[in-house]
Amino acid sequence: MEELKCSGIDALTGNEITLKGDTKITQMGPPPMRGGHIASYVAPGFVDIQVNGFAGVDYNSGTTPHDEIARSIQALFSTGVSRFFPTVITGGPDAMLAALRNLAKAKERLPEGFAIEGFHVEGPHICVEDGPRGAHPRQWVRKPDVEEYKRWQEATGGRVKLVTLAPEWPEAPGYIEALVMDGVTVAIGHTGANREQIQAAVSAGASLSTHLGNGAHANLPRHPNYIWEQLAEDRLWADFIVDGIHLPESFIKTALRAKGIDRSILVTDASSPAGAKPGRYMLGEQEVDLTADQRVVLAGQTRLAGSALRMDVGVSNLMRICELPLSDAIRMSTINPAIVGKVSDRTKGLVLGERADVIEFEVVDATKEIRILKNYTDGNLVYQSHT
Repeated sequence: MEELKCSGIDALTGNEITLKGDTKITQMGPPPMRGGHIASYVAPGFVDIQVNGFAGVDYNSGTTPHDEIARSIQALFSTGVSRFFPTVITGGPDAMLAALRNLAKAKERLPEGFAIEGFHVEGPHICVEDGPRGAHPRQWVRKPDVEEYKRWQEATGGRVKLVTLAPEWPEAPGYIEALVMDGVTVAIGHTGANREQIQAAVSAGASLSTHLGNGAHANLPRHPNYIWEQLAEDRLWADFIVDGIHLPESFIKTALRAKGIDRSILVTDASSPAGAKPGRYMLGEQEVDLTADQRVVLAGQTRLAGSALRMDVGVSNLMRICELPLSDAIRMSTINPAIVGKVSDRTKGLVLGERADVIEFEVVDATKEIRILKNYTDGNLVYQSHT
């Protein structure tokens, strides 16, 4: 496979650079002498910490064929993703274990498996109420259980890196402390918690809000409410689904100002229909529909069930909808998720010694569209555009 060698404008710094490397960036310097304007950018590969499925492939089934998982990873490479967390949502205990075990085997056996950085378990310890529960099946919502968490880790070889739960469960603070002591990032999400419960969770070690602004009641008190409380809590990072569907422009702009770019993260929350044609797909035991306007909903309903967002489109949306500069949009999709997800050697940008996860891309000035030209992951060329 072709090893890393590319030139362009560093999207984080604005400097023109040339990069070379094997599994790590080993050489950096100015671009080769040539006439004309350098049109392409280089950046670290995208890190997506919440991917339920992609390209028609469901990560929430214990029977998903590994060749299909490989195909979905290859499709993710085309969107600029280098590292991602397959995400398993609320389900029966045995079903969740089967899905995690299948994904862990795929990581170990597939040539593309190196891109699976760890696993995100979203639920089952969430709010049981309609609204905050989102598309998670109600019958499988249950209280936090450290012994169940240990079974997840046993099934994955210790690769569960992120767990999302609702902090209103009485068992939540002790559960959070146990997971944080084990090196896991704990996030607040799908919650109806009050201020005291959120504060107790943060004091116990919770450090992230999962897709803040979603997984919530349709109507909330003006104040106090759990969205304001999480926005105001400076110890919490927050991630956002910026697809133009999950969040209105006014909310995401306000939320980014409250959190600041340095504590904000772009996620896709992609479900199996992402990157596929409109139609019916599976999300664990549930059927979901991808509509013509790119909404992923529970079959025959209007309730959102993940998204059809791609990371390259999400970065474009941050610039187009939120009016962010390219450098901020790239930080939210690379350095920040790597910090929160504890992705080693991916937290400093394009510098010597960091992993050789590098994308080369163009930006269409008029539309802010991102066009991925090349994706080097672990120094190997895993995607190249032919257009």
